[in-house]
Amino acid sequence: MSFAARQCRTDLAALAALRAGALRCCRVLLLACATLFVVPVNAADRIVVHSAQLQLADDAEGSAVLDAQFDFELPPVLEDAVNRGIALYFVVEFELFRPRWYWFDKKLIDAVRTYRLTYSPLTRQYRLASGSLAQPFDSLADALATLRRVRGWRVADRTLIKPDDDYTAQVRMRLDTSQLPKPFQVNALTNRDWTLASDWRNVPVSADLAK
Repeated sequence: MSFAARQCRTDLAALAALRAGALRCCRVLLLACATLFVVPVNAADRIVVHSAQLQLADDAEGSAVLDAQFDFELPPVLEDAVNRGIALYFVVEFELFRPRWYWFDKKLIDAVRTYRLTYSPLTRQYRLASGSLAQPFDSLADALATLRRVRGWRVADRTLIKPDDDYTAQVRMRLDTSQLPKPFQVNALTNRDWTLASDWRNVPVSADLAK
């Protein structure tokens, strides 16, 4: 083998080694960058829907009412925000569907209930409001205990539920970060402590509701 051929082979081997080293460096850099942007595990399920059920209201109107129990704790950053006078808005969402084999399920009900949690330094009381109703509490723990329980929420007219049809329903709770002051909305985009929500939880639809 001539000197030129040996030199060419040496140069090609060096180039291949250099290329392999560059690829390894790129993989390391890509892995490091991906780690920086990994979304925390379970960031969207820090509220747990412990139980949920539909039943008939005990009145002449024949409404379907929802009872639900949520489990969660406020992260320290949210507790501090409340104590500094920032209002927190929690939204409970309920949806009722009628399945259709030929198309997407038809949504019959899309109900929303909003709770506003605040603290007043003047009275040293917490306040939980929903619509025109509001309750004062001497401690945050008492206010959260009430927030976690949904009782007798009228979500549907029973006439919408037919005895010969099948239905599916689901419920969830989340912190509505869109109602926070603008600087806190930015925090909510980058800080996991401001991400407080549950997954959708299936709610059984009993045949008794259609009677």
